[in-house]
Formats: sequence, structure tokens, C-alpha cells
Amino acid sequence: MATSGTPWTAGPHAAPWPLAALGLVALIIGGCTNSGSPTDSARPAPSASLASAPAPASLAVRPTAVPPDRNGRILFEADTPDGRQIFTIRPDGHDLVQVTKVEGGATLAEWSPDGQQIAFTQAQCSIATVDPDGENLRVLASKSGFCYSDPSYVPAVSRLVYSRFDPAADVEQIWSMDLDGGDQQLLTTGGGPDPNVSPDGTKLSYKKPGGALMVEALDGSGVVQISPSISVTYKHDWSPDGQHIVVSDDSDPAEGEAVNILILTPDGSDTRYLTDYPAPMRANVGGYSPDGKWIVFRFEGDGPPAMYRIRPDGTGLHKVFESATVIPRFIDWGSKESE
Repeated sequence: MATSGTPWTAGPHAAPWPLAALGLVALIIGGCTNSGSPTDSARPAPSASLASAPAPASLAVRPTAVPPDRNGRILFEADTPDGRQIFTIRPDGHDLVQVTKVEGGATLAEWSPDGQQIAFTQAQCSIATVDPDGENLRVLASKSGFCYSDPSYVPAVSRLVYSRFDPAADVEQIWSMDLDGGDQQLLTTGGGPDPNVSPDGTKLSYKKPGGALMVEALDGSGVVQISPSISVTYKHDWSPDGQHIVVSDDSDPAEGEAVNILILTPDGSDTRYLTDYPAPMRANVGGYSPDGKWIVFRFEGDGPPAMYRIRPDGTGLHKVFESATVIPRFIDWGSKESE
């Protein structure tokens, strides 16, 4: 595992078609953030290796295994003249495709489990879905005076979880709805960005506003803070077997500070660093591959920010994609059907 220096690998992949014509620019600004300024505190000591490894009826599912050959396209958001938009690319770094060109931007996107649909935040405060080819765009949730964002699919169930923020009351909550926007249900008043449901459908994880990563049952019971008391990033992901959660350790780094990747157990019993890059290098995690054999992330070092993948044990570091004009953010790896 590379723990210092720029993580170069042999044969980096260039963009497969001219991107300068798109006139894309690279900004480092987030999507819709509804909580206050995050705070930071002491981090756990880095480690070079990892440790071995009653819900609402509408959300409860049985565990589903992920076949080993299911790794499909990787999606991410990037800045364009039309704001942040969604792109996809093959795992080998080729065939870059811009999926959306929507007014107000498309951010915080996530693949459906079958790779046939993408859910995302449109214009910062509405939730929409779109097919991987850019067709069948539908707005599912939008209401004046509220901000709907951070949609995430519930495994094996035709529902989404999402964050709903009420600016007037300054309250952020996590809700669920079906895939046509109906049957909206409150899940927890704990609130927090980036809600995700565990692969077996029994646990809900989210970033505490301004702070740590939390896990609880879908009925709101058994709340556990699983990360150290730091402001983790606004993107985390469950391993397909549900045994680990991956996140980066600083959502608001000061100039020159490092950002590294943590792997946590869902009960908070173990916290290990996957990377140990020195300042000012940064590793912002995207998530696991569908087969669980890779973790994809954005690396910021000496050159342009680039997409890399690495094994959960820290081996096999490999550059996937690099472009001076298309900077990948909020990365998510889809299943084979997304091909």
C-alpha cells in the first residue's frame, strides 16, 4: 500500500475523447449542505491493515449476495458550464459519458442496486431519478420551503431514503419514499446528510450534522456513533457483505491538511485507517465495488485530482481516471447492469 507520496501507477488512463470542447472547469465546491460548519478533533492512530473481518415492514429485506462479476460503470459528479452534472465511466477508465445536463445541477448521485437507474439531488433541493443513458428524468420530491437531498436506494426494495431539511425550523430529518415519490415516511429525527441503508436492510447510517458517522436501527433505536468524534466526509458506503463501512476523516480540511480513508465496523468496535497520506495529500472515498473487492476514491496530490481504486487490505492501488478538466467527486460504483 502506498502510504506517502503521489500514488502513481504504471499506465494511467487518459480521457477517451477530447474533453476541452466541453469547456469544463474544476471547482472545489460541494452540493447542498444543510448543517452548520463541521468541527474536528483528534484522529485515531493510522494502521496499515484492517481487522478481519424491528424495522418498518416496507424497508425490511433479506440479505442478498452480490455475484463476483457484477462490477459495472462508475458514476461521479463534475463541474461543467451548466453546474455540477453526472458522468459515468467504465472501471478501466474509458468511455466517459455525461449523463445529465439539468438546470441547477445534478449532485449526490447513487446507482440503484440493479444498475438500471440513478437517483440524485437536482438543483440542490429536489430529488430526481434518471436512466444511465440520460433518458426518463423524473423529479420525485420537491416542495417549496424544504430541501430534499442525498437520495440512497434501499437494497432489494423499491424505495429511497433521503435527507429532508426544513430551513425555517432548522431541522434535518431522514425520510423514505417509494420510487415514484409516494408513501413518504419519517425514519428518524436524528437527521443527517448521506443516509444509507445496510445491505441486509436492518440498519441506517448517516453523518451526524457537523460531525461523526452514526448507525441505528430503522426504527430509530440503538443509536451508535461508530467513528471518532471528527467531522467525517459527506460520502460513506457499506461493504456488500455489511461487515464494514468506509468513509474519509475530514469534511472541512484546513489548507494543507491531509484527508485519509477510514474503515469502520457498523457497531463501532473497530476503526482502522486504509490510507496514511501525509499533508497536503487527500483521499476522498467514494465507495466499494459491487463485488466488495475494491474501494474507489479521489486522490488529490501533486497533479490533477484523479480517481483511484485500492483493495480493502491496502494493496493493488491503481489509477482509474485522470483529467485536467473533469474532476470526479462523490463517486459511486454500479453493478454490471450499468454496462
